[in-house]
Amino acid sequence: MGTGTALEIVGLRKRYGHRTAVDGVDIVVPEGEIFGILGPNGSGKTTTVECAYGLRRCDSGRVRLFGTLDPQAQPDRVAGLVGVQLQDSALPDRLRVGEAVHLFASLARHRVDEAAVMAEWGLTGRRDASFGSLSGGQRQRLFVALALVARPRLVFLDEMTTGLDPADRREVWDLVGRVRAEGTTVVLVTHFMDEAERLCDRVAVMVGGRVVAEDTPGGLVDRYGGGTRVRFASNDLDGDRTDGDGIDLDGIGRLPGVVEAGRVDGTVAVRGTGAFLTALGHHLHVTGHADTELSVERVGLEEAYVALLASGNHPEEAS
Repeated sequence: MGTGTALEIVGLRKRYGHRTAVDGVDIVVPEGEIFGILGPNGSGKTTTVECAYGLRRCDSGRVRLFGTLDPQAQPDRVAGLVGVQLQDSALPDRLRVGEAVHLFASLARHRVDEAAVMAEWGLTGRRDASFGSLSGGQRQRLFVALALVARPRLVFLDEMTTGLDPADRREVWDLVGRVRAEGTTVVLVTHFMDEAERLCDRVAVMVGGRVVAEDTPGGLVDRYGGGTRVRFASNDLDGDRTDGDGIDLDGIGRLPGVVEAGRVDGTVAVRGTGAFLTALGHHLHVTGHADTELSVERVGLEEAYVALLASGNHPEEAS
């Protein structure tokens, strides 16, 4: 991780006529982080990114890159440090893939091995192909490659894997992780919850132009997904709090992170958050049940995200 702030957005607002697209967004992204922005269509995600990069002028609020850079007032300096791939990206149909890579590489602060970039992103075989001849997936791969070709300090990626097949998506994920390891900060707008869960250190959920929740993916799962559920066999037929095998439900219920513990259909069912699985495993070990087979069901980010949107309980929005 870096030591500074790559992106700071404070009180950002943007209207289109009578419609408010972004309504008081605050976001801070430290250097070296992959930060995700999630939300339904029309929630203001893309407008936020466009204002952050300087493509749109905000109505009020402040955007700063790397502490001092104003993307509106200093576009030339920003272009040398920041890469961007947007949903509506396009290139001239007759422009060849190799020409596009060369053009974007010329903006880099250092020499770029264009042949290596082409190979890294699986574009070597399409070097002489025109943009107009590329499939949707090939175009998307090219756009992400162009955003990262100059190894920017910060990159905005908006729906970067739309149109890619599952194998290509995972390859792009690996490449983005490698770019971050080399020092690039990533702001990722995505509809794919598995993508956010795999890549992001933190995520913000936007609804109606506002950030309604912000946390790590695991933190959002704990807060809105109901936590992790564990079941294991119980021989208690009498309903006692300590069953026939000596499993102490009251003791389990007092473990750190445990939300509830009870019996369901002849099994012990425990639900908890955070690192409660470690505490539960230790408890079973010291009480003589180290060989107990656990069935673990962890709710994913997608379930937590859907539950958050459905609940209407948005604490950050209310504040």
